[in-house]
Amino acid sequence: MQSPTSHSRELRPAPILVTGGTGLLGSLVTPLLRDTGSPVRVLSRTVHEPGDGVEYVTGDLLRNTGINAAVDGAEIVVHLAGAPNARGDVEATRNLVAAATAAGTKHLVCISVIGADRVPLAYLRNKLAVEQTVAESGLAFTTLRVAQVDELVLKMVQGMAKLPVIPVPNGLRFQPVDAAEVAERLAELALAEPAGRVPDFAGPTVHSLNELVRGYLQATGKRRSIMPVRLPGRAGRAYRAGENLALDGADVGTRAWADFLAERVTV
Repeated sequence: MQSPTSHSRELRPAPILVTGGTGLLGSLVTPLLRDTGSPVRVLSRTVHEPGDGVEYVTGDLLRNTGINAAVDGAEIVVHLAGAPNARGDVEATRNLVAAATAAGTKHLVCISVIGADRVPLAYLRNKLAVEQTVAESGLAFTTLRVAQVDELVLKMVQGMAKLPVIPVPNGLRFQPVDAAEVAERLAELALAEPAGRVPDFAGPTVHSLNELVRGYLQATGKRRSIMPVRLPGRAGRAYRAGENLALDGADVGTRAWADFLAERVTV
């Protein structure tokens, strides 16, 4: 006969594990999952005290430490962690997949980047390898490719605007997406049935890099000269062909880049 204590353990909902839960997207996804009433666990490289209904496990995916404790009992894993370099992402994902398989995880949600299979850059090739690692793991999974979130695009144009003359590659376009909307989509997918690779998710409007830079300069009152340049090689051809943009059938958010810029940037 089972004791009341063991019976209560069995009735306790399984936690949802979020890797990268303290990062930009993870810090938005975690409270969304917690607010559904599910216990949430975060794997982090730094020590955190539990709070706001979130449990923290200290570990490192790349060093393969703390992962078994993190996945223990977790039926859903939302994999948002990124290694310091893209090559490390592949090894980190292999370590997570091995631990999740041994723990009997029922659903692994993975985030990737639009164009991972179309733009010949090392960073994107490694993102594709992460996708393949998840798809070939034998675990039930969902993979969502997203466009660059607004915060990353802002960081890029801020860095470019530090130069007195800004070199802007011709034909380079982006489809910035709101991070909160990406987080909402990830939370929905985590709580749904595994779906394999789902439609890409991007912002509502395609902008040339020239437009993004000029918009930032105008918002901040900065004066800079812009020098058009040609991005060479196969990567340049892929970007000019829009291979980094969402294809037909993709899902798009509603919040515009201009609204984000107006909120985050002041003169």
